[in-house]
Amino acid sequence: MSITIYGIAKSRAIRNLWACEELGLTYTHAPVVYGPEGSRQPDFLAINPNGRVPAADVDGVILWESLAINLHLAKKAGGPLAPETVDEDGLMTMWSMWAVTEVEAAALALMQHETLKPVAERDPAVVAKSTETLKAPLAVLEGHLASHGGHLVGNRFTIADLNVACCVFYLRFSSLLADKPAIKGWYEAAMARPAAKKAFALRGD
Repeated sequence: MSITIYGIAKSRAIRNLWACEELGLTYTHAPVVYGPEGSRQPDFLAINPNGRVPAADVDGVILWESLAINLHLAKKAGGPLAPETVDEDGLMTMWSMWAVTEVEAAALALMQHETLKPVAERDPAVVAKSTETLKAPLAVLEGHLASHGGHLVGNRFTIADLNVACCVFYLRFSSLLADKPAIKGWYEAAMARPAAKKAFALRGD
């Protein structure tokens, strides 16, 4: 398989780098930065006209959207991370889309306004709104993990766990997981995997 992952490790491209490492795939990493100096340059816009990273070239097929790229990679590679049945495929897609629609935006906003932004630029109203938004989906995730053996699909670590963990990653500085032992244990186990450690080391933080 010929794979090129476009995007720096300190972007959503980390999700695809982790997936490649987890799947044991050989890949080329093209560290395109986001913004006018990288992802908005004409040569990259020819790859992803949205002007965002990551993008991937997998055997000549150009893909955008980090979690979709991971689902594609897992299915092409096969093995335990991939769906074994059409039903598992649907469930892995469902959880990946759920992470984007229910968790990612609020978790990212919470991290920015609790931790990343300069204190003068933090907005307590954003923190309050994001915290409230995350209550229901985190309860759903906690309940599912607690009742399904600590994994999302098939009672094993799959690309669905990897994808959702990459969105929960934005909550790593938050106290929201303190009373969520199933999520906390699941997330810590995911991040402790050798492939995760190897990929996240590329971030340099």
